[in-house]
Amino acid sequence: MFFWFGLALLLIALCAGLYLLLPVGRRPAAGTALAGRLLRKGAWVFAVFMGITLVCFLVIHLAPGSPTDMQTTLNPLADADAQQRLAQFYGLDKPLYEQYGLWLKRLARLDFGISMSSDSRPVMDKILERLPLTLGLNVTTLLLTLLLSVPIGVLAARKRGGMFDKATTLFVFLGFAVPGFWLALLLMVTFSIDLRWLPLSGLTSVDYASLSPSGKVLDVMSHLALPVFVSTFGSLAGMSRFMRASMLDVLQRDFILTARAKGLPERRVLFRHALSNALLPMITILGLSVPGLIGGSVILEYIFALPGMGQLFYNAVMARDYPLIMGNLVLGAVLTLAGNLLADVAYGLADPRIRAGLRAGGAGLRDEEDM
Repeated sequence: MFFWFGLALLLIALCAGLYLLLPVGRRPAAGTALAGRLLRKGAWVFAVFMGITLVCFLVIHLAPGSPTDMQTTLNPLADADAQQRLAQFYGLDKPLYEQYGLWLKRLARLDFGISMSSDSRPVMDKILERLPLTLGLNVTTLLLTLLLSVPIGVLAARKRGGMFDKATTLFVFLGFAVPGFWLALLLMVTFSIDLRWLPLSGLTSVDYASLSPSGKVLDVMSHLALPVFVSTFGSLAGMSRFMRASMLDVLQRDFILTARAKGLPERRVLFRHALSNALLPMITILGLSVPGLIGGSVILEYIFALPGMGQLFYNAVMARDYPLIMGNLVLGAVLTLAGNLLADVAYGLADPRIRAGLRAGGAGLRDEEDM
């Protein structure tokens, strides 16, 4: 219930953001056009979401193996009757369309069901238990990537062909070429085993409970230092390259030449005129990065022994835990669609041409009403 209420508040906030982009005098005239656009967008989001859930539900049920096989294969006392009783207990003996309908009814109440693992815990409890770690780790990585990639890309484009550009190009090639798991193992050997500066793995130390509040924070930060660095290193290479390419394209446009011809300072040309236009492709990339905030990294979480969402999803797939798999996929689908909606709003905030289009639509409606 709280999930759908929060989703409704998010849609209202998006509507208000788009509405505030319009000038005050034209907001009533553009209200109809804006409402129609948002209704079409909402219908599209709902249709895509239902399609994603249907395809995922069919794929995981049609894949080889089943939860009953995983639970009875290693048990010599389990026979065919035991497997059949387990299938009836989990509702797997019903047709797929009926199982999907029952799952949708539970989803409407934000009930992802009970996990088919041995602990038989609610799926939502298991997800909420792992979500804070993965969310905090990936948000930190995303913020560090943005703070570093934007200035690196701008300076590399400004000094194209120079030493800084060549150094960043080498860094990008290293970031793409070096496997994340290999870098993680190398850093663990260097900083955790040889130098003993950072913890080897896990989220907390053995004496975590006896530490002071500030000591607990430092302990968690020391455990997450290496995972954050490895994740940021891989993301920074691609993001800075995207920023450089976008900046080079903008710097060759006519309005930049005009700004320079007027005698504007180069700093203002770069960060006031060029950067605002070069950020538009980055908005799309950030919108697509939203699902990764909870997706986690299976390899890094296993290497550093971090109990995150990636590890949870991998274990669910290996155990054929259908409710837990669908719970993870639903969260990914919701974040993907929410990222697209947020990207649309961010485009309107960053690109004045989109705001001008909304104003023109409002003005057109007003002219039709006057006629």
